Amino acid sequence: MTQGKSAPHFNTLTDRVRYYTSGLTTRLGRWLYSKGVHPDLITALGLVIVAVASVVIAQGHFIAGGLILLMGTPLDAIDGAVARAMQRTDRFGAMFDSTLDRYADGFIFMGLAYYYSEQGNQNVMLLSIFALLGSIMVSYVRARAEGLGLDCKVGLLTRMERVFIILAMLITRLVVPGLWILVIGTHVTVIQRVWYVYRALKQQGDNSR
Repeated sequence: MTQGKSAPHFNTLTDRVRYYTSGLTTRLGRWLYSKGVHPDLITALGLVIVAVASVVIAQGHFIAGGLILLMGTPLDAIDGAVARAMQRTDRFGAMFDSTLDRYADGFIFMGLAYYYSEQGNQNVMLLSIFALLGSIMVSYVRARAEGLGLDCKVGLLTRMERVFIILAMLITRLVVPGLWILVIGTHVTVIQRVWYVYRALKQQGDNSR
């Protein structure tokens, strides 16, 4: 009896999704590269789509905004596929992509905060701001950890999970429950990542604390 190949181990949902869609995105990336499309252009286009969706969300059209975001979601993987197809070696692309991701997070939550502020619902407006703060801090801790030489992808809500929650809460119009999940989940993730870095540095013999 032939033993089957063991399933790969995934640390995050992002890794899982990229693994199962890698064949499609690789072919698409090669095709776009053959047409002269630059990955930074795709990254910028993704931000434009998010900005349009955020304006729609700010007007209270949550389902339409969610669908626009859904259409733009694949671009987050396609830009990387094009970069691999062109065998890009500089580090600017990753920095540019990460920077625009933070702007994208800001646009979405600003749209929600604006809508609820206009409705006079200050509590949900503040909830949107706390969700934005959590999302930014999750990414910030990872960036700081990478500066220390650690690959910090651990935690409850990585970017892919956050994107899925945002899409689901908009399309189902269950915005307030979704925001609560994001607020709690992102700040728990920050704690998980800080603890991970603390333990990793201790194991490396960092006794400065």
